[in-house]
Amino acid sequence: MGLYERYLAYQLRRHDGTPPEHVALVITERDLLEQGAYETLTDFFDWAFEYATRVTVYVSVLDAGAIPTLQRELEELDTPREIAVRGPEDRVRADAPIQVGIGLGGKAEFTSAVRTLAAGVADGELTPEEIDDERVERHLIFPSEPDVVIKTGAERLSDFMIWQSVYAELYFTDVNWRDFRKRDFLRAIREFYNRSRRFGQ
Repeated sequence: MGLYERYLAYQLRRHDGTPPEHVALVITERDLLEQGAYETLTDFFDWAFEYATRVTVYVSVLDAGAIPTLQRELEELDTPREIAVRGPEDRVRADAPIQVGIGLGGKAEFTSAVRTLAAGVADGELTPEEIDDERVERHLIFPSEPDVVIKTGAERLSDFMIWQSVYAELYFTDVNWRDFRKRDFLRAIREFYNRSRRFGQ
C-alpha cells in the first residue's frame, strides 16, 4: 500500500462514522475486456470486505452474446467470499456474500417481481391490498439494499437495483475501471463517511 493509501486508510480508521455494510459496484462488459480487469475485481472484493459484509456487482452488457463467457469467467474467480453469478435467465436468489449480475437490469427484475405478485392475486393467494414494500422485496433477485453504489468511468447510473438503491449513496468517479486502484475505493468510502444519510427524509 502506497503512502497516500495508508493516509486515506488512517483517516477512515479515525472516523467515528458507521462503515457501509453493503458495497455495490457498477461496471460494463467493456471494462472486463481490459487487461487486468479481473485482477482488479478480485482486489476490489478484498478492499470492500475490509469494511463491508456484502458486495454486489452489476455488469451492464450491450452484447448479449458475451454473457455466457463473462458468467463462466466470473464464476472461476478466486474470491475472498462465496460468489453467486447470475445472467438474465437466472432468477433464483442465492444467499452469497458476493452477488454478481450480468445484464440483469433493475427494470427487468422489478417487472418479474410484479408479474409474480400479479399471478398470486390471480390465483387467489393474496389480495392487491396485501401487496406492500416487503412483499415486493421478497421477489427481488438482489434482496439486500446497498449503502453505497460506486460507478466508474462516467456520471451515469446504469439500469441497476432500481428499487434497492433508492436510499443508497451514489459515488461517481471519472477513473476508468482499468485504472481503478485502492486509493479510488478508499476515496469512495471516505465520501460515504462524510455524507449525512437521510433515507428519503
